[in-house]
Amino acid sequence: RERERERERERVMGDRFFRNEMPEFVPEEAGGEETASDSLKKLLSLPYRSFSEKLQRYALGLKDKVVCETWERFGKRVKEYNLYTGVLGTACLLFKSYQVTKNENDLKLCLEIVEACDVASRDSERVTFICGKAGVCALGAVAAKHFGDDQLQERYLTRFHEIRLPNDLPYELLHGRAGYLWASLFLIKHIGKDCVSSARVRSVVEEIFRAGRQMGNRGKCPLMYEWHGKKYWGAAHGLAGIMNVLLHMELEEDEIQDVKDTLSYMILNRFPSGIYPSSEGNESDRLVHWCHGASGVALTLVKAAQVFRTQAFVEAAMEAGEVVWNRGLLKRVGICHGISGNTYVFLSLYRLTGKPEYLYRAKAFASFLLNKSEKLISEGEMHGGDRPFSLFEGIGGMAYMFLDMNDPTGALFPGYEL
Repeated sequence: RERERERERERVMGDRFFRNEMPEFVPEEAGGEETASDSLKKLLSLPYRSFSEKLQRYALGLKDKVVCETWERFGKRVKEYNLYTGVLGTACLLFKSYQVTKNENDLKLCLEIVEACDVASRDSERVTFICGKAGVCALGAVAAKHFGDDQLQERYLTRFHEIRLPNDLPYELLHGRAGYLWASLFLIKHIGKDCVSSARVRSVVEEIFRAGRQMGNRGKCPLMYEWHGKKYWGAAHGLAGIMNVLLHMELEEDEIQDVKDTLSYMILNRFPSGIYPSSEGNESDRLVHWCHGASGVALTLVKAAQVFRTQAFVEAAMEAGEVVWNRGLLKRVGICHGISGNTYVFLSLYRLTGKPEYLYRAKAFASFLLNKSEKLISEGEMHGGDRPFSLFEGIGGMAYMFLDMNDPTGALFPGYEL
């Protein structure tokens, strides 16, 4: 019976990811770019600078396609304003393109789209960075700063300060208090500490701890949260995402200990495979996504390793990285639950450890996408996303990740890493 269960698990997992048959390491060949075709092996052997330039050229073409399909095609009108699957994701991609290329036309178009999203989100009750108007205000303010428009920057900051959090707001990242806090952190990083009310931020942090302790178990998992009736563990709706935001905050000693113990509980209760349950008590050992599973947890563990400076979190992050290498070549393209998002695990581990093997693994996943994704999507072997040009589900996220690999030590999962 145990063997039958294992075979069934392998069958289900096999439906979700491509078998990773890429070599553990391929040495770079000087001058290889002159003879390289786009075969996977040739891409893996390219010197990194040549490889990242190839990614950049491809990404800029994708960026133009995303703009056409999400903005121009709809007469420059907003159908959906958010960062996740809406046109704010296109603005975010344009801002990343500007950061890499310094092309001011991208920055201007970014601001044009953000302005339209600002109008579209006026009556929205969604308050987070990824799925709400906090993302519009935060990206708008930062883009305006880069454009040198102080008045516009102040307008977006004022809009951000006007956001009110409903009493029944959940706590998770995509739709809840953690997602509002992430927008605050984004503004603090890019504009300055004084642009956000520290008292308000602190009150939201305290509310997250109050609710988490109420549902948690002091001797087991000190913090726990529910979203739609489930106690999720992942980055999008659960513990990993909430702990990730709290790890960026100035916390009291007892709060720091609760975050540490919550993450330790998750590590202790992962599956023998190294995969993390999507929710408390869930026995489905299969998800290797950013939103649910090992990939999002890995990014949080990297942050925990940086904050706590303990080897246990470094090792747990690296072990999650092994899961992603072996089972993370997903049959989806996006950053939320696809190969593009899983590539960030290796970039994050490279930043943490400095080990070349992680940069190679990021290069390998990106090479797979560059070499195969277009054909696999057209043949129906890979899912291009329900919103195929969006930042989180579609090729918008792949383009963003390709551009991010221009500077691998500075590559950060959008809306999650800071």
